[in-house]
Amino acid sequence: MTLFVDTSVWSLALRRDSAPEGPEVGRLREALGGGEMIYTTGVVLQELLQGFHGPRARTRIIERFAALAMITPVREDYIDAARLRNDCRRHGIQAGTIDALLAEICVRHRLVMLSTDQDFRHMAARTKLVLWSAP
Repeated sequence: MTLFVDTSVWSLALRRDSAPEGPEVGRLREALGGGEMIYTTGVVLQELLQGFHGPRARTRIIERFAALAMITPVREDYIDAARLRNDCRRHGIQAGTIDALLAEICVRHRLVMLSTDQDFRHMAARTKLVLWSAP
């Protein structure tokens, strides 16, 4: 299984002030330890860097992300993300612009999204987005 890890899981996994666990963080640790392919994108990296403070946190995030495969969205991703978001909205599902883009990246690349954000659960019910779920 090839994973795409969103900001919500990375935020929990990178926190130093607690020992975060939960099935998603556990799955991320397992994937990292097992050498599985994990993808992310620049928006996720940017969100993390904006949410953590201090030079050590910044350096740690940049160093850890250097080992990950980064997907750069292309024009079609933005077009399809807008369609996905509009379709969700027509069916009463709130999807943010960035979340729709992340979902579309996963759909196009056939990646399984690892997230704790419930908005993605709602989107997955209406789209081709595949979310990881605990066994």
